[in-house]
Amino acid sequence: MTARLRQVLSGYPELVTVLVAAAVGLGAPSPLRWLVRHQGVNAILAVLVFATAVTIKPEALRRASSAWHPLVVALVAGATVLPALSWAASRIVAAGSLRDGVMAIGLAPCEIASVATTAMARGEAALSAGVLVGSTLVTVAIAGPVLALEAGGTSVHVGHIIVNLVMVVALPLVAGLVVSGLRPLSARLEHAAATAAAVAVAVLVALIVAEVHVSIGYLALAGALIIFVVASALLGAVIARGSRPPVGTAIILTTSMRDFAIAAGLATSAFGDAAAAPLGLYGILVLVWGTGAAGRLRRRSI
Repeated sequence: MTARLRQVLSGYPELVTVLVAAAVGLGAPSPLRWLVRHQGVNAILAVLVFATAVTIKPEALRRASSAWHPLVVALVAGATVLPALSWAASRIVAAGSLRDGVMAIGLAPCEIASVATTAMARGEAALSAGVLVGSTLVTVAIAGPVLALEAGGTSVHVGHIIVNLVMVVALPLVAGLVVSGLRPLSARLEHAAATAAAVAVAVLVALIVAEVHVSIGYLALAGALIIFVVASALLGAVIARGSRPPVGTAIILTTSMRDFAIAAGLATSAFGDAAAAPLGLYGILVLVWGTGAAGRLRRRSI
């Protein structure tokens, strides 16, 4: 490993953690697949959502309301344009579990890590937190019916998807926000929550990557994922046009970074465990994009 590569990776510990977790998932898939088949993804996802929610301060959500217009536009685009983009990108992939997994990406909320990458880029982190909460609630409300429509209604049980999202995403999110609102966390507890979230992300990456069965179809999958990331970044730039730089940075990052873990939970609930496999690759790709974009946007703000 070159000195330059070590320097780059040392600046992005989250990315290093994800890469290590992916290597573990590929190297020891059997026990991890057992966990996936016994609700491992859902259990760890609930921990991740709760641990993240308790670190979102009420004042951050209040500050986000001052940028209500781009916030609303980002939420509407996330509920309409992004699902259409992921559906279109999925057509590149052969019918089956890989295509199903790609379809789920556009219905996921913004990536939990996008709040941190927005702060890294000197953007409006409070707005990112507002988009995170709003887009998560939108996902719970619409993901089941929209995914059933995109999949032609076959083998997709809308009621099961909605119940799963409520139990695994909505309830932990609301519980975490309530805890945060009742009493501010001490620095020690906040650090513990952030650590728990980071560990949960690593475990989820390992669980999801364990479902990977490398084949020639992954070439088309990689192309579809790259197309979706580029298209969602362009969409974010369009929404952010004319906004103040900190606001624009938040919109670009939250729009272009969708939550791979919730997408994996959604794909698993709708199509089965194998449909989560593409989300491990997407998670690595989107974190590479997000950290790289944050560095570039930060330099532009200086």
